[in-house]
Amino acid sequence: MPYSKTHKERSKARIIQSATELFCRYGFDKVTIGQIMQLAKLTHGAFYAHFESKEALYSASFLDILRSSRVARLVKGPLSVKHLTALVTHYWNLREAVQRNRPGPETILFNELGTDNPEIRKLFESSYENIRRMLEKRIIALGKLKQIPFNEGREAAGEKSRAILASLVGAVAIAKSIPQEEERQRILEAAQKQILLTLGVTEMPTSR
Repeated sequence: MPYSKTHKERSKARIIQSATELFCRYGFDKVTIGQIMQLAKLTHGAFYAHFESKEALYSASFLDILRSSRVARLVKGPLSVKHLTALVTHYWNLREAVQRNRPGPETILFNELGTDNPEIRKLFESSYENIRRMLEKRIIALGKLKQIPFNEGREAAGEKSRAILASLVGAVAIAKSIPQEEERQRILEAAQKQILLTLGVTEMPTSR
């Protein structure tokens, strides 16, 4: 008897959930399809009923995290300094970077920094460029509205958006490699303060 549509959807969701857990822990190259299916408690052959490759599953896993992340909600928020500062200090789950039970899009991508896999690299580059452009546009718009203490052109706003993303990526990548909890928090807090200074903001946004 053929499986129902609901059964197939549940099976696919289990595969994505298992893949996300393993990708976040070990990275793309160190995880096998067999390990994913074992964790999902499904047969190895069932994998190809849902995905054509491990790369396709990785992409689905990343997009699933991105849709449910805090940043996805913040991007849709109103144009204001409050939302921009909340966005850039929480993007890539900055305050929760080391909590594996609450992965953000950074958790799955940071394991792949410097990857030689062209499909994974393309996903990383696309994600970076989309966020950079979004930050650039908001910085320009808030400057014109005089909600931030500078009103610069696209080139200067682009440099600020690159500096912000570099701070985010560097801070979380370093923090994830440091075993001491206190030092991890200091690294993340220092990065947050630097980002706010880049935006001309002197106070941390209230956590929501």
